[in-house]
Amino acid sequence: MTSAEMFAQAVYLQQAGRLAEARALCEKILGRDARDARAMHLLATLERQAGRHDVALEWLTRARRIDVSSAPITCDLARCCCMLGRCDEAAGYFEAVLVAQPGHVESWFNLGNVQLTRGRLEDAVRCFRQVLSLRPELAAAYQNLGLSLFRLGRLHEAADCYQRLLATAPGSVDAHLGLGLVHGAAGNFAAAAADFERARALNPDNPLAHYHLGLAYFNLGRMQESLAAFERAIALRPDYLEAYINRANALIRLVRLDEAVEACRQALGRRPDSAEAHLTLALAQLGQGRLEDAAVACRQAIAIRPDYAEAHSNLGHICIELRRLDEAVANCARAVALRPDMAGAHYNLGLACFGLGQFDEAVASYQRALTCRPEYPEALVNLGLAWVQLGRGREALASLERGLALDPDSVKAHSARLLAQCYLSSIASSESRTAQRFFAERCEAPLRPRWRIHENSHDPARRLKIGYVSPDLCRHSIAYFMLPVLAQHDKEQVEVHIYYTRRGQDDVTALMQQHADRWTDCAAWSDDALAERILADQIDVLVDLSGHTEGNRLLVFARRPAPVQVTYLGYPGSTGLESMDYRLCTEDTDPPGTELGHSERLYRLPRGLWCYRPLLDPDVPGSASRARDGGVVFGSMNAFSKISLEMLRPWGAILRALPSSRLVMTSVPEGETRARLREGFAAEGIAPERVEMYGKLPYAEYRALLGRVDIALDPYPYNGTTTTCDTLWRGIPVVSLKGETTASRSGYALLKAVGLEDLVAEDEEAYVRIATGLAQDESRRVELRVGLRARMEGSVLRDEAGFTRALEAAYRAMWREWCADTR
Repeated sequence: MTSAEMFAQAVYLQQAGRLAEARALCEKILGRDARDARAMHLLATLERQAGRHDVALEWLTRARRIDVSSAPITCDLARCCCMLGRCDEAAGYFEAVLVAQPGHVESWFNLGNVQLTRGRLEDAVRCFRQVLSLRPELAAAYQNLGLSLFRLGRLHEAADCYQRLLATAPGSVDAHLGLGLVHGAAGNFAAAAADFERARALNPDNPLAHYHLGLAYFNLGRMQESLAAFERAIALRPDYLEAYINRANALIRLVRLDEAVEACRQALGRRPDSAEAHLTLALAQLGQGRLEDAAVACRQAIAIRPDYAEAHSNLGHICIELRRLDEAVANCARAVALRPDMAGAHYNLGLACFGLGQFDEAVASYQRALTCRPEYPEALVNLGLAWVQLGRGREALASLERGLALDPDSVKAHSARLLAQCYLSSIASSESRTAQRFFAERCEAPLRPRWRIHENSHDPARRLKIGYVSPDLCRHSIAYFMLPVLAQHDKEQVEVHIYYTRRGQDDVTALMQQHADRWTDCAAWSDDALAERILADQIDVLVDLSGHTEGNRLLVFARRPAPVQVTYLGYPGSTGLESMDYRLCTEDTDPPGTELGHSERLYRLPRGLWCYRPLLDPDVPGSASRARDGGVVFGSMNAFSKISLEMLRPWGAILRALPSSRLVMTSVPEGETRARLREGFAAEGIAPERVEMYGKLPYAEYRALLGRVDIALDPYPYNGTTTTCDTLWRGIPVVSLKGETTASRSGYALLKAVGLEDLVAEDEEAYVRIATGLAQDESRRVELRVGLRARMEGSVLRDEAGFTRALEAAYRAMWREWCADTR
């Protein structure tokens, strides 16, 4: 048998699957002629069939040295290099074939695939276009050209390519999949879903079609359908890691968090080194309120992939929730460095800076987030809140209006806008009422059909279940006024339920818990879940302590889980909710005639709105007046958000009238804000050294600074409340300017309660006159310093039992009216 006959027999045996016999014949041929390239090529093919690509590569390399012009040998050598991940060498071999045979379609196609793998997308496009110029009917070339163009972001060209593929192969699943990817990348998720549905119809057993359909449904908010699609993809391909991860994401959106955690565990069981699965697990655990576990999962994702920007950003968000704000800033900054175009990372960095009181930095981060994603309602809302803290109410409202235009159903945006309006003297009551109605129409009205008939016992005299809903039962200003109430509640008359909606507790929270008959930590609960719990607890009178302040749960009240619902304490105005029956106030805070600005009925407490218990250094006495060479020191100790630039006029006039006086201010953000204040005071003729500005101080430093103050100046139009009480408690008189809104009348109400109405001004001129007059009346100041604490102790502000009885009487009157109306 000649060598040619032996080679033909070896090829026959190889094609028949008799590989060992084919190998033996090839070796005989090479025994006769060690330079027989055909036999080497066939041996390489046998090795490739056996999965030994490294051995095949050696045979092909030897064969090509002998027959360098053989296109089949060179092409197989290139393919073998591809299998071994040696793409640069593979490209070189295909290019060598094309130099010799420019019309070699197979080499153009395979070179295009290699360039696609290498990420050299423009080169891949050139190769596939060359294939199609030579063989226009080749469907696979359209498919790969479309993929290359898609990855280049040339979506219109990619879509055209997939349409040409459909013209060539009308039943092409890949064409519909490609079109779906293009539409999804363009943000047209409805069109993407339609494309993937066509692909699924053509091949119901294609896991890719189900997976991408699940992503499209996810982006359309069709979570149940998304979940079903991911589950079908997993059923068809049990090792489909991405489908497990996105199934977990759908479960997170459906608030089926235990199942989401299990889906992540399943993914990690298949791929323990999947950074994406660890991150998704972190998000599920975050939803469960398991913050420490979520942080661990995020760190595992980062350990696997240190450049994983999303994991750094989410770890930053978790650290914000854990109040580890410096760590949050570090993680978010790392995410931004890795992905400067990542809007969410800039947003989280803004949240962290905001929490640290670095409001200029927060503004900058939110603005960068909006540069990356101009239609980012959450960033607009938080930018508005940062502007509020910087005392720039107009900018705040503009940002919040933009946020609401993008997301009219955002409760946070509605609440932030209503809160921002409290800081502006130029806002008319009609404007606030319009904003309240818009909030109710968008957020409450859809829930009204779900209101239920309450089955609480209609006994007007029985023990009442009172429920308080708040995130602020901790070291927060609300605690100064709620702790005495909780401590003094008559447990024979009321059963106290607390629904605490903040993550994390402190020593004040522990004090509060002692006075609750039932305490429920529900920060991670949905509004639906919390409303169902309140309904199941059969609360009679449900009290909101937040209004439109941060962390409110007004949409729980909008579900009307209790027969009587009341808003109190946290917010100086109407909620706007039809479901909120009453708002507690007094004639001093809300005189007759203010009812039209409220959705609630005003219930005016007879003696006062607040009962104050000093939580910090309660036994420190008011200090006596001090002789001072430097003149009277005025103080502005409130949060800077309450300081409107309009106040610089009367403050400037006071300082001008008393050339040796000074003003100290706390909670003033550094940077641009202080510069604007200095410019404002300079315009009033006040030298910069006469105004001392401090940031938010540790308590010991704050107390020391307060000890230097002779007279406190109340801001306008948002007066102080807790700060005013703290200041009076230390024997320091407060001068206040009274307005028409609740926010601008709290100073009047508090000063009236301690018999100091004469320190309340009706206009700026009187404000200046009262402050300068008191500054010049040292004997009056001495009297007040010595006697202010006694005045407080003898007032309703410190009558804990009497105030609480009046509050309970209000709840009882509301309850009796409900019993009478629904009998």
